[in-house]
Amino acid sequence: MKNYILFICCILFVSCSEDLEETKETLQSNIDGKNIVVDNVIACAASGKNESKVSIFLYPRPGATNIQCYATATEDFDKNNYRNYKKVNASLSNVFNGYLMKFDVDFDSEKWVIVTFDEEDKTHLCNPIRLKQFTKPTEYLVDNVTIDASTQMPNFIWEDGSFLDTKIYFQVISNTQNNLLSGTYTYEKQFVYYNLDNVILNVTRDNPPELNNNTNYNFTLMGVSEDNWVNLFSEKTFTTQF
Repeated sequence: MKNYILFICCILFVSCSEDLEETKETLQSNIDGKNIVVDNVIACAASGKNESKVSIFLYPRPGATNIQCYATATEDFDKNNYRNYKKVNASLSNVFNGYLMKFDVDFDSEKWVIVTFDEEDKTHLCNPIRLKQFTKPTEYLVDNVTIDASTQMPNFIWEDGSFLDTKIYFQVISNTQNNLLSGTYTYEKQFVYYNLDNVILNVTRDNPPELNNNTNYNFTLMGVSEDNWVNLFSEKTFTTQF
């Protein structure tokens, strides 16, 4: 009888230990007792050429530490319940020489994702990102972008691809060393470097330099839906001629 009770206790102990280990990896358990700020991390996600591979992009403000990524098991889970999010074990890599960063992850299903980081004794969370790598894979298009680089303030105009639910556009101008010169968001499908009249969010940290004549630069565009999925991704090199 004593051995039977001991056996049951061992099972319960192992079960509880596994539950605790599982709980420890949830977003909820990792923010319990912390001062959190929601909707304060700029992040989005796009699929790659391999549909299961997803890149989760974020803008790490200077001073951001402990950058983490959490995901639900499938897209059917409640996106607002932090207990549904488990920590994703994936390494970070630099984009635009570290101005942005990204997690590259192979997911076998569509999910909700939240990115977090610590800053000034607070934990900041992005809005939930809805992955759509199978039902709405990101379109990689070049010909949809028109660039007039005949002045020191090039004009960029673009069109949507097949998906018409894009809400906001993120545009980056960078040099051939992949250094970000400007990073801006617009609702309109147009941007002039460096005119902020139609810019609704600006992540450019310093005053961007004037562009040089007869010089190559890069234009990168992301068209992002309301749930932070990248419908459209465009990259195009241009040469200034003024």
